[in-house]
Amino acid sequence: MTRKLSALISLRNLGPTIVRRLAEVGVHTKRDLQRFGAVVIYRHIRAARPGCTVPLCYYLYSLQGALNRHRP
Repeated sequence: MTRKLSALISLRNLGPTIVRRLAEVGVHTKRDLQRFGAVVIYRHIRAARPGCTVPLCYYLYSLQGALNRHRP
């Protein structure tokens, strides 16, 4: 995992899978998360994976949680 991705993994609610999905849509830092917002990023992830049956709605909650708090 790159240094930028490891910075995202330190945020609450973000695990390795969602961090990889974020990288796929060009989100690499907390600043990227803040700039685009949870809803826009969620929509990009959904658009990038139209056939995905995993409940991606959980990503929306995870993204918002990451923006709201850091892990201790």
